[in-house]
Amino acid sequence: MLSNHHKNIAAVIHLSALSKFIFPLGNFIMPLIFWTMNKDKSEFVDKHGKQAINFQLSILLYTFFIGAITIPLFLFGVLNHIDFPEFWQAYDFNFHISNQASYNVIIFSILAGLLVLAGFILEIIFIIIATSKANQGEPYKYPLTIKFLK
Repeated sequence: MLSNHHKNIAAVIHLSALSKFIFPLGNFIMPLIFWTMNKDKSEFVDKHGKQAINFQLSILLYTFFIGAITIPLFLFGVLNHIDFPEFWQAYDFNFHISNQASYNVIIFSILAGLLVLAGFILEIIFIIIATSKANQGEPYKYPLTIKFLK
């Protein structure tokens, strides 16, 4: 039988992912601590803990992937068209975009940045939904989650 205590623990595991706003990597450390301490108490808590950790690891992987593509392209597009003067001629600094390809790289990078921002907002929404479902005693599966812990 599922007790209120188990529901609350599962909800806290999901909600603890928001601790990333308090300290770095809190979205991994806090759910991992709560899940490790309570995974043997209930199958419900174990499943919700695995879901929370898998979701946070998936978000990290997606963010690294988008950053690995976007940052070099953006830097290439911007730095390729900056005329760097000699250090004694600092008054002669020019920035221009000379061709359409560089312009497209910058636009792609901005769109990828907006994609990351949308992902960040959706992450917060999904955490709140998962917390609510856990508190109601219902199972919840985060979308687009890679199963690292089974």
